[in-house]
Amino acid sequence: MNTMDMSRRGFIKLSGAVAATAALAGCGGSSDGGSAEVPADTFKIGGIGPVTGAAAIYGSATKYGAQVAIDEVNAAGTTKMALNWQDDEHDPEKSVNAYNTLKDWGMQILVGTTTTTPCVAVSTETNNDRIFELTPSASSVNVLGGEEIGADNPRKDNVFQMCFTDPNQGTASAQYISQKKLGTKIAVIYNNADAYSTGIYQKFMDEAKALNLEVVSEQTFTDDQTDFQVQVGDAKGKGADLLFLPIYYTPASLILAEAKKQDYAPKFFGVDGMDGILTLEGFDTALAEGVMLLTPFVATAEDEATKAFVEAYKAAAGTKENPNQFAADAYDCVKAIAQAIEAAGITPDMATDAMCDALIAQFTDPSFTYSGLTGESSWSTTGEVTKTPKGMVIQNGIYMPLDEQ
Repeated sequence: MNTMDMSRRGFIKLSGAVAATAALAGCGGSSDGGSAEVPADTFKIGGIGPVTGAAAIYGSATKYGAQVAIDEVNAAGTTKMALNWQDDEHDPEKSVNAYNTLKDWGMQILVGTTTTTPCVAVSTETNNDRIFELTPSASSVNVLGGEEIGADNPRKDNVFQMCFTDPNQGTASAQYISQKKLGTKIAVIYNNADAYSTGIYQKFMDEAKALNLEVVSEQTFTDDQTDFQVQVGDAKGKGADLLFLPIYYTPASLILAEAKKQDYAPKFFGVDGMDGILTLEGFDTALAEGVMLLTPFVATAEDEATKAFVEAYKAAAGTKENPNQFAADAYDCVKAIAQAIEAAGITPDMATDAMCDALIAQFTDPSFTYSGLTGESSWSTTGEVTKTPKGMVIQNGIYMPLDEQ
């Protein structure tokens, strides 16, 4: 997630007052640095994300997703893990403080942080300390560093992502639209004041050109804009049958309302910033009917792994709401780390820097792949993940797998 996470993502409401069921007492979701002593044969896994404050839905999702995976790893018996989760309230300074608390606890591997701005700060610390870090949901390239992926800071070779980077969503969206033949004339409306939206737009346009997609309208707006009459009118006037929205759900809701006002009904296609639209206060969810977007995880999928995770997640979080994609990403983070630990023969008694080096070597090994809830994943030396996104469509107020329609 980038710096606008609080308005951008999440389509679940979690009960922050319910503690997760810990596999090791005192370690799951701990906020005090880990009150229980962790056995010597157990890996100490730290987690950081907001579980209080305005962004709590995101940190809670990753926390409980990670806890479900920890429980499963411990139940399997091959590898033992303890999870200590720290709240950073989506604040960089508090996130660094949380990191230091985890380091004092003896953390060996970090799952986090959840949101991007704190993750940029913490990833600098983990890089200096040589602690391996895999973030489920901090999507900016600045988390990873490295000129080759567009960041202005050196590559932090110990930091990896389970989520797509922001620009790569644009490439994947163009490919999906082309492969599924979703539109013949495409319009794009993006926020030219926002790096997230602009980055996706630029990559989308590059890939659309390569795929010979016809983009007939390109319209922009800025953060404070609430009137989209001109942008929607241009798309309608030029006959666009698909409107691509690489934006957050708040402006997207206004665009959907304007389209209805103009009696304009193209297909709407968004990215992960659209996830929260059904929970937006005051929004007529009927306007989102048929809206499509890309995601690595659909909670309503019928495969056994997804159904089992959804059930376990609801029990751990004490909620009736389905988990979102970031909960699934956090689950996959833990499972991928466990797989890498076993493949590399890493043991809990190793020094953290040696453990970090071994995990880096494993994750960047071309033969290493992890198959989980969010697809089959592999990693490049840039820290970016490669996996196939899934289409999702809103039907009757529920997110449904698009590929099964």
